[in-house]
Amino acid sequence: MLIDLITVLPDLVRSPLDHSILHRAQDKGLVEVRVHDLRDWGLGSYRQIDDLPYGGGGGMVLRPEPLFASIEALQEQLGEPYDEIIYLTPDGETLDQPLANRLSLYKNLLLIAGHYKGIDQRVRDTFVTREISIGDYVLSGGELPALVLIDAIARLIPGVLGDANSALSDSFQDGLLDAPAYTRPPKFRGMGVPPVLTSGNHEAILSWREEQRLVKTQKRRPDLLPPEHE
Repeated sequence: MLIDLITVLPDLVRSPLDHSILHRAQDKGLVEVRVHDLRDWGLGSYRQIDDLPYGGGGGMVLRPEPLFASIEALQEQLGEPYDEIIYLTPDGETLDQPLANRLSLYKNLLLIAGHYKGIDQRVRDTFVTREISIGDYVLSGGELPALVLIDAIARLIPGVLGDANSALSDSFQDGLLDAPAYTRPPKFRGMGVPPVLTSGNHEAILSWREEQRLVKTQKRRPDLLPPEHE
């Protein structure tokens, strides 16, 4: 999968991409993330990318010229349409596991990290095919949401995780939260491990985990449950 990211702050996103699972995904050639500095398409000697909003109000808005130029240049370089051009914005649809699953099946994505008071609406109307939010709160820019989205997608691509079943058993994959997890030692400061997990009875372990997932979801996120479990 190819992911192009247009941002005002390229250095902010490069470090996370060079570590852990995202680094391994790229090292294996399973994911390629290319970070593009919007100022490379900025206007004039100062490489201007933003301006005051029409109608007044605080903050600055990213101008259409640099964004149009960057998107068109990357589109031409790709040689085919992006499967999705995604703008990270608080007023987009909320990112969830089913959406991450769908996006992980695509071949190429272009992400636009907003900044300041956002981007000129004409960019959204012309190019953006999907708008995504990572929650009902506002951050200083779209760089961190873009990293969240990239991580959520990349870990689902076959071969990225060492254990292919790991992603399939994550919270939200089937609408429930994950069960409690335990590891060695079996006793720690007077606290033990549920005996079923050390019993070797795989059927009983699966049953216990499903029960615990349901209990946890009922307690913490009852909104996720179908009506018959509420």
